[in-house]
Amino acid sequence: MITAGSRVRMHYTITLENGQVADSTREAPVEPVEFTVGQGELHGALEGLVTALSEGESCTTTLPPEQAFGFATAQAVQTMERSDFPEAMPLEPGLLVGFDTPTGEQIPGLIREIEGDRVTVDFNHPLAGHEITVEIEVLSVQPPT
Repeated sequence: MITAGSRVRMHYTITLENGQVADSTREAPVEPVEFTVGQGELHGALEGLVTALSEGESCTTTLPPEQAFGFATAQAVQTMERSDFPEAMPLEPGLLVGFDTPTGEQIPGLIREIEGDRVTVDFNHPLAGHEITVEIEVLSVQPPT
C-alpha cells in the first residue's frame, strides 16, 4: 500500500488531448521517476493517482485542466527589463528560463516576446489549460521509514 512517506519508483506518460505526448519516463534515455509521497516532489494530481495503486499496478486516467495543471492566467505573464537577465544570455521567444524565488526554489518562465528592452515572460505551467491523460505504472514501493 502506498502512503505518505512511501518511496515510489514508477513510469508515467502524460498525453495531451490531441494525442501528443507531453512528458514520459518511457522515452530513452529517461529513467523511471522516484519520489517520496507527501514531500511535494511530484505534482499533487499525479501523486493522488499513485496513492490509489500498489506495487506492480498500472492505471490510465484523464484529468480536466482544473484537476491537472489548472488554467493559464494573465497574472502569470510578466514584463521584465532586459537588464534583469544576465547580459550574455541570448534571449529569444520560446526559450525556457529558470528563475529563483525568494524561498530559493526555481520556477520556469517561458520567453513569449521581446520588444526593445522589454521581455515578456509566461510563468504559467506549460500544461495549463490542457486536459491530460496520465498513464502510470508503479514499479516498486518502499514503505515509510
